[in-house]
Amino acid sequence: MAERLSHVLQPRHQLGELILVNDGSGDGSWEVIEHLSARYSWIRGINLMRNYGQHNALLCGIRAAAFPIVVTMDDDLQNPPEEIPALLSELQQGYDVVYGTPQHQAHGVLRDLASTITKWVATRRNGRRKPLGTSVRFALFRTQVRNAFEAYGGPYVSIDVLLTWGTKRFSSVNSQK
Repeated sequence: MAERLSHVLQPRHQLGELILVNDGSGDGSWEVIEHLSARYSWIRGINLMRNYGQHNALLCGIRAAAFPIVVTMDDDLQNPPEEIPALLSELQQGYDVVYGTPQHQAHGVLRDLASTITKWVATRRNGRRKPLGTSVRFALFRTQVRNAFEAYGGPYVSIDVLLTWGTKRFSSVNSQK
Protein backbone atom coordinates (compact mmCIF):
# COMPACT_ATOMS: atom_id res chain seq x y z
CA MET A 1 0.00 0.00 0.00
CA ALA A 2 2.74 2.47 0.95
CA GLU A 3 4.60 1.95 -2.34
CA ARG A 4 1.43 2.40 -4.38
CA LEU A 5 0.46 5.56 -2.49
CA SER A 6 3.95 6.95 -2.95
CA HIS A 7 3.74 6.47 -6.72
CA VAL A 8 0.24 7.99 -6.92
CA LEU A 9 0.82 11.06 -4.77
CA GLN A 10 4.47 11.98 -5.25
CA PRO A 11 4.28 13.28 -8.83
CA ARG A 12 1.29 15.52 -8.14
CA HIS A 13 1.75 17.08 -4.72
CA GLN A 14 3.97 17.23 -1.72
CA LEU A 15 3.40 13.73 -0.44
CA GLY A 16 2.13 14.75 2.96
CA GLU A 17 1.66 11.91 5.38
CA LEU A 18 0.15 8.49 5.69
CA ILE A 19 -1.44 7.83 9.06
CA LEU A 20 -1.96 4.17 9.80
CA VAL A 21 -4.17 3.35 12.77
CA ASN A 22 -3.88 -0.01 14.47
CA ASP A 23 -7.15 -0.55 16.33
CA GLY A 24 -5.85 -3.04 18.85
CA SER A 25 -5.21 -5.80 16.34
CA GLY A 26 -3.13 -8.66 17.67
CA ASP A 27 -2.12 -9.95 14.23
CA GLY A 28 1.20 -8.11 14.02
CA SER A 29 -0.25 -5.00 12.35
CA TRP A 30 1.51 -2.65 14.76
CA GLU A 31 4.90 -4.21 13.98
CA VAL A 32 4.24 -3.69 10.26
CA ILE A 33 3.29 -0.05 10.93
CA GLU A 34 6.49 0.46 12.95
CA HIS A 35 8.54 -1.04 10.11
CA LEU A 36 6.86 1.19 7.52
CA SER A 37 7.30 4.27 9.75
CA ALA A 38 11.03 3.53 10.04
CA ARG A 39 11.35 3.02 6.27
CA TYR A 40 9.26 6.02 5.14
CA SER A 41 9.55 9.34 6.96
CA TRP A 42 6.07 10.35 5.73
CA ILE A 43 4.31 7.49 7.54
CA ARG A 44 3.03 7.87 11.10
CA GLY A 45 1.40 5.22 13.17
CA ILE A 46 -1.19 5.39 15.92
CA ASN A 47 -1.57 2.34 18.13
CA LEU A 48 -4.90 2.14 19.94
CA MET A 49 -4.98 -0.09 23.00
CA ARG A 50 -8.08 -1.95 21.80
CA ASN A 51 -10.55 -2.14 18.95
CA TYR A 52 -12.91 0.82 19.24
CA GLY A 53 -14.47 0.25 15.81
CA GLN A 54 -13.64 1.35 12.30
CA HIS A 55 -15.12 4.83 12.52
CA ASN A 56 -13.44 5.59 15.85
CA ALA A 57 -10.10 4.54 14.34
CA LEU A 58 -10.79 6.77 11.31
CA LEU A 59 -11.72 9.67 13.58
CA CYS A 60 -8.44 9.25 15.43
CA GLY A 61 -6.49 9.45 12.18
CA ILE A 62 -8.57 12.37 10.89
CA ARG A 63 -7.92 14.34 14.07
CA ALA A 64 -4.16 13.69 13.71
CA ALA A 65 -4.00 14.79 10.05
CA ALA A 66 -1.82 17.84 9.46
CA PHE A 67 -2.31 18.46 5.74
CA PRO A 68 -5.19 20.29 3.97
CA ILE A 69 -6.69 17.18 2.37
CA VAL A 70 -7.55 13.89 4.03
CA VAL A 71 -8.01 10.62 2.17
CA THR A 72 -9.64 7.74 4.01
CA MET A 73 -9.25 4.23 2.73
CA ASP A 74 -9.04 0.71 4.05
CA ASP A 75 -5.72 -1.07 3.98
CA ASP A 76 -7.23 -4.02 2.09
CA LEU A 77 -6.93 -2.01 -1.15
CA GLN A 78 -10.53 -2.73 -2.10
CA ASN A 79 -10.35 0.77 -3.52
CA PRO A 80 -7.08 1.25 -5.40
CA PRO A 81 -4.90 4.26 -4.50
CA GLU A 82 -4.56 4.92 -8.24
CA GLU A 83 -8.11 6.34 -8.13
CA ILE A 84 -7.14 9.15 -5.74
CA PRO A 85 -6.32 11.60 -8.61
CA ALA A 86 -9.91 11.28 -9.91
CA LEU A 87 -11.22 12.21 -6.45
CA LEU A 88 -8.78 15.13 -6.24
CA SER A 89 -9.94 16.35 -9.64
CA GLU A 90 -13.57 16.28 -8.50
CA LEU A 91 -12.67 18.08 -5.24
CA GLN A 92 -11.18 20.90 -7.31
CA GLN A 93 -14.61 21.45 -8.88
CA GLY A 94 -15.73 23.16 -5.65
CA TYR A 95 -16.65 20.23 -3.42
CA ASP A 96 -15.53 19.66 0.15
CA VAL A 97 -16.07 15.88 0.27
CA VAL A 98 -15.70 13.41 -2.59
CA TYR A 99 -16.48 9.73 -2.22
CA GLY A 100 -15.09 6.96 -4.36
CA THR A 101 -18.14 4.85 -5.11
CA PRO A 102 -17.43 1.21 -5.91
CA GLN A 103 -19.37 -0.30 -8.77
CA HIS A 104 -19.73 -3.54 -6.82
CA GLN A 105 -20.18 -3.68 -3.05
CA ALA A 106 -18.31 -6.40 -1.18
CA HIS A 107 -20.87 -6.59 1.64
CA GLY A 108 -24.09 -8.47 2.08
CA VAL A 109 -27.40 -7.04 0.96
CA LEU A 110 -28.76 -6.63 4.51
CA ARG A 111 -25.64 -4.81 5.70
CA ASP A 112 -25.72 -2.48 2.71
CA LEU A 113 -29.43 -1.79 3.19
CA ALA A 114 -29.06 -1.08 6.92
CA SER A 115 -26.08 1.18 6.27
CA THR A 116 -27.91 3.10 3.52
CA ILE A 117 -31.01 3.63 5.65
CA THR A 118 -28.98 4.78 8.65
CA LYS A 119 -26.98 7.28 6.58
CA TRP A 120 -30.09 8.53 4.79
CA VAL A 121 -31.99 9.17 8.03
CA ALA A 122 -29.04 10.76 9.78
CA THR A 123 -28.07 13.08 6.94
CA ARG A 124 -31.66 14.13 6.14
CA ARG A 125 -32.31 14.85 9.80
CA ASN A 126 -29.45 17.33 9.70
CA GLY A 127 -30.71 18.90 6.48
CA ARG A 128 -27.57 17.89 4.62
CA ARG A 129 -27.40 15.81 1.49
CA LYS A 130 -24.66 13.45 0.46
CA PRO A 131 -24.65 10.92 -2.35
CA LEU A 132 -26.44 7.72 -1.38
CA GLY A 133 -24.46 4.54 -1.67
CA THR A 134 -21.24 6.25 -0.65
CA SER A 135 -18.96 5.30 2.19
CA VAL A 136 -16.09 6.79 4.08
CA ARG A 137 -14.21 3.55 3.28
CA PHE A 138 -12.82 5.55 0.34
CA ALA A 139 -13.26 9.31 0.52
CA LEU A 140 -11.33 12.52 0.16
CA PHE A 141 -12.18 15.74 1.95
CA ARG A 142 -10.84 19.11 2.96
CA THR A 143 -9.33 18.85 6.44
CA GLN A 144 -11.10 22.08 7.47
CA VAL A 145 -14.43 20.20 7.37
CA ARG A 146 -13.40 18.43 10.59
CA ASN A 147 -13.64 21.77 12.44
CA ALA A 148 -17.42 21.27 12.55
CA PHE A 149 -17.02 18.09 14.60
CA GLU A 150 -13.72 18.66 16.42
CA ALA A 151 -15.40 18.63 19.82
CA TYR A 152 -17.46 15.50 19.15
CA GLY A 153 -16.90 12.99 21.92
CA GLY A 154 -19.84 10.61 21.73
CA PRO A 155 -19.33 6.87 21.93
CA TYR A 156 -21.01 6.17 18.58
CA VAL A 157 -19.20 7.56 15.57
CA SER A 158 -20.26 7.76 11.95
CA ILE A 159 -17.72 9.73 9.94
CA ASP A 160 -20.23 10.00 7.10
CA VAL A 161 -22.67 11.79 9.41
CA LEU A 162 -19.98 13.95 11.02
CA LEU A 163 -18.91 15.19 7.59
CA THR A 164 -22.46 16.45 7.01
CA TRP A 165 -21.96 18.75 9.99
CA GLY A 166 -19.20 20.60 8.13
CA THR A 167 -20.46 20.98 4.58
CA LYS A 168 -23.25 20.50 2.07
CA ARG A 169 -20.83 20.22 -0.87
CA PHE A 170 -20.57 16.48 -1.54
CA SER A 171 -19.82 14.58 -4.68
CA SER A 172 -18.83 11.09 -5.72
CA VAL A 173 -16.76 9.46 -8.43
CA ASN A 174 -17.51 5.97 -9.71
CA SER A 175 -14.74 3.52 -9.07
CA GLN A 176 -13.11 1.92 -12.08
CA LYS A 177 -12.77 -1.36 -10.21
